Amino acid sequence: MMHRLVFFLAFAGIIQAHAASPTTAKRLIIDTDLFSDVDDAGALLLAATSSSANLLAVNINFPSTYSALAASAILAHYGSNTPIGILRPLSNVTFFDSWFFELGEYTSKVAYHWSGGPLPWGHAEDAWDPVALYRKILCEAPDQSVTITSIGFFDNLSGLLNSSSDIYSPLSGPDLIAAKVSELVIMGGEYPSGYEYNFWGSNPSITAHVVNTWKGSPITFSGFEIGQNVTSGLRLINEGPRDDPVKAAYVYYGYTTARPSFDPLTVLYAMEGLGDLFEFGVEYGYNHVEQNGSNKWVYDKGVTGQRFLRLKVSEHEAGVEVDRRLLQAAWSTKRDQVLTRQKL
Repeated sequence: MMHRLVFFLAFAGIIQAHAASPTTAKRLIIDTDLFSDVDDAGALLLAATSSSANLLAVNINFPSTYSALAASAILAHYGSNTPIGILRPLSNVTFFDSWFFELGEYTSKVAYHWSGGPLPWGHAEDAWDPVALYRKILCEAPDQSVTITSIGFFDNLSGLLNSSSDIYSPLSGPDLIAAKVSELVIMGGEYPSGYEYNFWGSNPSITAHVVNTWKGSPITFSGFEIGQNVTSGLRLINEGPRDDPVKAAYVYYGYTTARPSFDPLTVLYAMEGLGDLFEFGVEYGYNHVEQNGSNKWVYDKGVTGQRFLRLKVSEHEAGVEVDRRLLQAAWSTKRDQVLTRQKL
């Protein structure tokens, strides 16, 4: 009976994942530091399988070959051939938890055992230059139609801001953003003020450049306080498909523990808006980032283009929903429908 229920849920997930056409789904670019935390993998799972998103590109802002290869493997598993860019110069560095000595490395393992997509094992150098990929994708998109979601560092976005005319567009970076981007969604900072890793962990002056000079589209911030106590991933570990790469990533990284949901929550907002999970914590003002990466909200009633999110539901309810969505997304592939039929 349970196997039949699982099959029904898998089939329902497939129908949902393919119900919307790419022309009606939100056009999305994800900029991720897929490396030192596993919630980036969860975010890619949601974006690759959702009917609410047309994932146009994934840019990686940490220059590990394994990050690019793991992103390709994850996307390919869910049937996505999304182009991938990565910051250079590349290295073969892998994650080591020198803070808590309890977390595991996952990107090289996922990259090797699920090798596939545009960057199979050993082909990280074939990844796009991230700024060129931004400019190509934005140039080809309808005006005011692309949501950029930043769930990591800001080197690639800074490069886009500094870019000039090229073979893809005669527009400068800021003009191209103004023409094509509908919203920038950022996981980073704390609100109304704080000192958070995505803002200071790589190059805080680059963070300040992006946040303090971005113009042409609204910015929505999803802060540390949103996701820290919203834990997820345990249902995926316990109930997910046996061959799922993101399930494996959560196991490699945290063994049998749930993780904070910073990036999955941010991507859910980017794809679907406020919905039942979120509300805006402020209606005016702007975020200011100092050169050390600390941030503070400036309550200026004359500025209305920036906002930060708050949860509309309890942290427990939000975690239950993220868990549900991760599990549903993992079971949505046709490959897993076949596997489930074999169990019946």
